[in-house]
Amino acid sequence: MFVLIPLFPLLGAAVNGLLGIRFFSRRAVGATAVGAVGLSFAAAVAALAGLLRSAEPVLVKTFFTWIPASVVRTAGGKAVPFALDFAFRYDSLAAVMTLVVTGVGLLIHVYSVGYMAHDRSYARFFAYMNLFTFAMLILVLGANLAVMFIGWEGVGLCSYLLIGFWFTKDAAADAGKKAFITNRVGDFGFLLGTGLLLFALGTIDIAGITAAVEGGGLATGTATAAALLLFLGATGKSAQIPLYTWLPDAMEGPTPVSALIHAATMVTAGVYMVARLHALFSFSGTALTVVALTGAITAVYAATMAFVQTDIKRVLAYSTISQIGYMFMGLGVGAYAAGIFHLMTHAFFKSLLFLAAGSVIHALSGEQDMRNMGGLRKRVPRTYLVFLVGALAISGIPGLSGFFSKDEILASAYASGHYLVWGLGLAGAAMTAFYMFRLIFLTFHGEERLAPDAGRHLHESPPVMLVPLQVLAGLAVVGGYVGLPRVLGGGAWFARFLETSTGAHESHLAAGTEVLLMIVSVGASLAAIYAAWTIYVKRRGEPARRLAGKFKTVYRVVSRKYFVDEAYSRIFVGGVIAAGRAADWFDRRVIDGLVDGAAGLARRVSRLTILFDDGVVDGAVNGVGRIHLAASSLLRRLQTGYVYNYALAVVLGAALIITLVITVF
Repeated sequence: MFVLIPLFPLLGAAVNGLLGIRFFSRRAVGATAVGAVGLSFAAAVAALAGLLRSAEPVLVKTFFTWIPASVVRTAGGKAVPFALDFAFRYDSLAAVMTLVVTGVGLLIHVYSVGYMAHDRSYARFFAYMNLFTFAMLILVLGANLAVMFIGWEGVGLCSYLLIGFWFTKDAAADAGKKAFITNRVGDFGFLLGTGLLLFALGTIDIAGITAAVEGGGLATGTATAAALLLFLGATGKSAQIPLYTWLPDAMEGPTPVSALIHAATMVTAGVYMVARLHALFSFSGTALTVVALTGAITAVYAATMAFVQTDIKRVLAYSTISQIGYMFMGLGVGAYAAGIFHLMTHAFFKSLLFLAAGSVIHALSGEQDMRNMGGLRKRVPRTYLVFLVGALAISGIPGLSGFFSKDEILASAYASGHYLVWGLGLAGAAMTAFYMFRLIFLTFHGEERLAPDAGRHLHESPPVMLVPLQVLAGLAVVGGYVGLPRVLGGGAWFARFLETSTGAHESHLAAGTEVLLMIVSVGASLAAIYAAWTIYVKRRGEPARRLAGKFKTVYRVVSRKYFVDEAYSRIFVGGVIAAGRAADWFDRRVIDGLVDGAAGLARRVSRLTILFDDGVVDGAVNGVGRIHLAASSLLRRLQTGYVYNYALAVVLGAALIITLVITVF
């Protein structure tokens, strides 16, 4: 069944893209798009059931030979046979990812039916959404890096189309281009890493890479270089330092796009890729350390920027960057199952938060600034309730999904001796709780600060939008129990399920130590929530304003996102422009100068040639002609035409000949 999973979204994209735009009603368009993803989700469930019944932990389906058999000479000079198949690989990791992509994607598609109901490009939107789902599934199911790269580039293209969906708005068009170009930087690293593995091993098949690494067929230095290059690609797709700047600007796209791309699917592609190549990354301890530190630093760094954002979607955007950092923390300390566990729970509560934010924006007729909200708890109570569930889950409150996945990562970091990573993760957890409840209190509590127009049209979202929110809220509550740790009476079932595809890893901590770590992390989160309540509810934001006034420089730097965008613009964009101007100057002054100089020299030489031709060559030719003309003028006088002149000449000639004969002889 797993080969059918990507087929249905592809058909949905083709039908809506080719026919729906011109011939379908809105209801038909929505039914086609939702139905396609629904069938894909059903196929994913059926495939999981088949995998659980199968004796084989890995299923591979080869469709055709993409690159026929040939010989590749590896770095060691060894000639090895090489052939590349277009094939899918399905195992426990792929099962989790396909369920997340199709399941959460289905809820987002249903929500979009209501959210995008009045958009004039309704069919185009759903065609793009189905196409994105198809590309993400190709990425997840690819049996080798080449097939994976098709999906990798496909989600990059679709993100450009969806982020810039409202392309008549300059900010949206610019955000789409920014996302596309930034991802190309990471993709270049992905290609180089793939090429290096092909050069070193003669294969880019997932199974082949794993077998070669485990069999000692790869040097440590080569493995580190390849892993770091591939991780550069992951930082682009998953918006980590230094390639994270595209994601906050991507909030210019429709809110369902933010939920699908920036919560459940595309931004987790890098996490999935590292987990899929866990053998390569584990073999290189250096690469794993880089992954862990990059994730931990990004988690804290992005959280600081979420503190000062006023746009409700941008707070969630920086939260996404931070939470993806958490996933990389788990991968970097070797807890691959914990990282994927947080990927799954994050898909539930972050999609919920984005869609709930969309419900708020929908209720306020497009308003996104939290300074113009407040007091919405009573006006949109259902949206408030599901938003609160999502905020509690992401803050790691016990009993909700985020608590289990977050603490599994922290426990793994502590157990593996990565105390710096654990400390940064703990700080990130507290910061997450603070900025999320800052958002809750500014949006739903306190006095209403609504614009007059927004207040008059304020309304709760329709059922087609609320039902997906309620389902996601339920998943945000119960979704973490599949990974219930042993210390809380569970069996770490999620980690055991992923053991065949990510390797076995559980935090080996004493029960008392693990419980103590949980208490510390939960205490930090609760303290942060209390601090947010004190500042933004009890004291109505006065401490925050006073602090911002006291530390104006710090506040300005953080609110301007540490001026990274400006630095990138000056260094890279400005550098490209400066290089272009230098190339233009070189072209005009040097290249054109040489060409123009050569042309001038040619003109001068041609003038000398003309003079020589006219004065010497033509003069000589004309001189010969003049001599012949003069001679002919003289001879012409002898040709009188009279017989007596010719007779006289004959007589004189004969006399001259006779005289010469007599004289000589």
